[in-house]
Order: sequence, then C-alpha cells, then structure tokens
Amino acid sequence: MRRLPALVAALLLPAAQPLLLGTALSTASLLVSEAPARAQSSVDALLEKARALKGKQGSEQEVIKLANQVLAIRQSADAYFYRAYAKSNLGDKQGAIADYTQAIAINPKDANAYINRGNVKYDLGDKQEAIADYNQGIAINPKDAKAYYNRGKVKYDFGDKQGVIADYNQAIVINPKFAEAYNNRGLAKSDLGDKQGAIADYNQAIAINPKDAKAYYNRGRAKSELGDKQGAIADYNQAIAINPQLAQAYYSRGLAKSDLGDKQGEIADYNQAIAINPQYSNAYLNRAAVWQSLARVAEMCADLAVASRLGNSAAQKYSAQMCQ
Repeated sequence: MRRLPALVAALLLPAAQPLLLGTALSTASLLVSEAPARAQSSVDALLEKARALKGKQGSEQEVIKLANQVLAIRQSADAYFYRAYAKSNLGDKQGAIADYTQAIAINPKDANAYINRGNVKYDLGDKQEAIADYNQGIAINPKDAKAYYNRGKVKYDFGDKQGVIADYNQAIVINPKFAEAYNNRGLAKSDLGDKQGAIADYNQAIAINPKDAKAYYNRGRAKSELGDKQGAIADYNQAIAINPQLAQAYYSRGLAKSDLGDKQGEIADYNQAIAINPQYSNAYLNRAAVWQSLARVAEMCADLAVASRLGNSAAQKYSAQMCQ
C-alpha cells in the first residue's frame, strides 16, 4: 500500500481537529442546556417535600427551611405560600402576611393565598382587611365553601346577621356536609329570633357530626329560650359527655336547673364551671344568688367578692348593697 509523504500527512492532521473541538462544544452546550432542567427538578422536589409537610404539626421549621432553599434558587409563589403557612402556625403573623403578599405578587390568581392572608388578618383583629381578602379569594374561586364560611364569621362579629346567613347559605350549597356552617348559621338565626330555624340547623350539624359538643350546647340554649328546660338539660348533658371541659355547658345547665328548682344541682354545675374556668364571674354571681336563696350569707358575700374582683359590675353593685 502506498504511503503519503510525511509532509502531506502532517498537513492533513489539523483537518481532524475541528471535529474534536466541535464535539467538545456540543457536549458543553448539552451540559448548559441541562442545568436549568436540573435546577427545576431540585425546586420541584423541595416544593413537594414542603407541601407534604405543610399541615403537619411540628414540621414548621422544616417547611421554612425547604422554602428558603427554593427561594435561594428562584422566586416561587408556592414557596412563599408554604413558608407563610408555617410562620402563621408558629405565631409569626406579620411574617406570614408578608409571605402571602409575596405569593400574591407572583401569582395574583392564587385564591388560597388571599383567603389564608385574610385568616391571619382576622387573627390579628384586622377584620375589614380580612373581609377584603375573602372577597378577592371568592372572586377568583366562587366555589370555595371555606372562604364564604370565614367571611361569615367576620360578618357575625360586625353584627351583620343577614350577611352571615347569606354567606353560610353559599357555603352549604357548595358543601352540604359543612357541619360548622350549619352551626354558625343557627347562631345567626337564633340572634334574629328564629329559634326553631336555629334548632333545625343545629340538628343538621349534629346529624353530620354527632361529636360536635358546641352544636349540642347551642341547641340546648335555643331549647331553653323556648322554655324546654328538660330538653335543654339533655343537650347540655350530651355536650358535657363529648367535652367535659366545656365550662359554658355546666353554667347553662345550672341555669336550666335553677328554673326547675334544683338548687343543689345548680350549685354543683356552677362549681364545675368555676373549677374549669376560675375567671368565670357569672358563675360566681349566680352561685351567690343560690346562696342568698338558701340564707347562706357568708357564702353569698364570698362569691360576690370574687365576681367583683373579676370586674363583674352586677356583683359589685350587689356586694355594696348586701355585704357591707
């Protein structure tokens, strides 16, 4: 086989070099193009971990750490949202509001960010701003039953009972198994004088959740106001069986027993209410009234004195008149 002269061979060698260089450049380009994909994969994995931990008590610091790692790579509405949720659970309400605001700035169509920010504002007592956020959340997602429920709670605080009922109506239309919405709608109806309508709503709440102590308690109050003291006591009994620490149920059961003339049972219930909540001034006041009916002046004055120290104006008045 004939060989090329050495000089010619030397001149041909460089022709192969661009192929090698080209291969190196193509590999580098491939590495550069893969870098964003790897970063996105890392972000997705971090966000998935944060999402899975978001609602778990005790995982707040880990969620914040994961969100911070995401935000060190790029801005993310989800990362701000998860971090805000964790901060709120840890009591950092202002920090939570700041993060929800950042999430909204990145994604103005995130209904949950508005609703959660409204919840935090409500916790801080900023009720008008809370309603504004619920309005925004509902405008974006009109099918969010919890948003109507939360807005209804704020309207209740403002005394807008008709607005409360309208919001709970919407929540129940969206979620007919929303026990809390029935319970709270019952409260608004009761305040408007519709005791039977209130009882019907408490019945629905109890049918959905037979372990709802507040629904039994509220139904007991409505029955008592309608004169059904025995029915009221039965409901208070149920509420106490479910939640033995519900001081209001003992107190209200004591009132019902008073109407039935059961003074010893009344005292026993006020005792329980006070044992659970030593600051329950009305329980001291009403127990003082029982002591008075039993001509036990020393006990009466002792209870009036405690109620007076707790700021009960009626107790202060009676104590000045009867125990000086």
